[in-house]
Amino acid sequence: MRASFSIAIAAVLGWQAVAHAQDRAEFYRGRTIQLLIAYTSGGNYDLHARVLARHISKHIPGNPTVVPQNFVGAAGLRLANFLYNVAPKDGTTIGILARGSPTEPVLGNTAAQFDARRYTWIGSVADEVSVCVSWHTSKVKTFEDMLSTPFVVGGQGPSSDANLFASLLRSVFGARTQIVSGYPGTNEISLAMERGEVEGRCGWAWGSVKVSRGEWLASKKINVILQIALQRAPDLPSVPLVMDLARNDPERKMLQLMFSRQQMAWPFAAPPDLPAERIALLRAAFDATMKDPDYLVEAKQRGLEVNPMPGAAMQALVQDLYDTPPSVVAATKAAIADGMK
Repeated sequence: MRASFSIAIAAVLGWQAVAHAQDRAEFYRGRTIQLLIAYTSGGNYDLHARVLARHISKHIPGNPTVVPQNFVGAAGLRLANFLYNVAPKDGTTIGILARGSPTEPVLGNTAAQFDARRYTWIGSVADEVSVCVSWHTSKVKTFEDMLSTPFVVGGQGPSSDANLFASLLRSVFGARTQIVSGYPGTNEISLAMERGEVEGRCGWAWGSVKVSRGEWLASKKINVILQIALQRAPDLPSVPLVMDLARNDPERKMLQLMFSRQQMAWPFAAPPDLPAERIALLRAAFDATMKDPDYLVEAKQRGLEVNPMPGAAMQALVQDLYDTPPSVVAATKAAIADGMK
């Protein structure tokens, strides 16, 4: 009798597990996931999103169609605000945000209408080293030249890496950067360098430089002046790292606050308040995609580095940013404001 009861219980539990799996698959079956991209086509944000879109569906129960779409504006803040305040909170809209988005509210940007701690962080494909580069005709060839020679760089908007990094270098180290802002994305700044509108840019992902402008490196059309990250890229051994230039602990803490974004360089997120099960499902699908042989082959073919940070680790990193001591935040805000004058 006891054995028959145990068998019956096991059958019920097994049926419930099957039904639960079917329910999970049923939500996404026949649906479309909109994958919004903070920047224009052709750059690494766009490329990372489109490669992910081609492979993640097979790891989501129900195999929804994933449609990438560029959602450009305000150096990434348009998408960050939309995803937080407007997008449906059911897992049918996700996005690749500007990596600097989490620090915007911390630094007091009133245009950032969100609390980055509440996003559903799904995962980041890799960390990243950004660089400052100059066009080959510029008089600025090295970081030392930036300290003595006016250097006109392209920017996107006040909250973009290109603007913030150039401003911070000017304020903290006395770099003579002059920012021409308003370019919508990487491609447009690259064209501006070719046309002679600007001499270079700061805050350009090194991986993106290698993928999209490898011929410029080979033909020495650009000079790589400075690495902007917490750790240097192995293939730039002779290019100085910004962290090594810090002259004291306060400077070092400011740089850590600003450049911690490089640890989650290609961040995918969904709106806040998703059902817990859907959060787990999206994170699991992202993690599985990062190990998918077909995805890894395509990423390698396109020159994309894959060194993922899981969603839970991103959540912890964002919380750390919000826990930055007020004195460090105030000093960083002052340095940025001074550098933008």
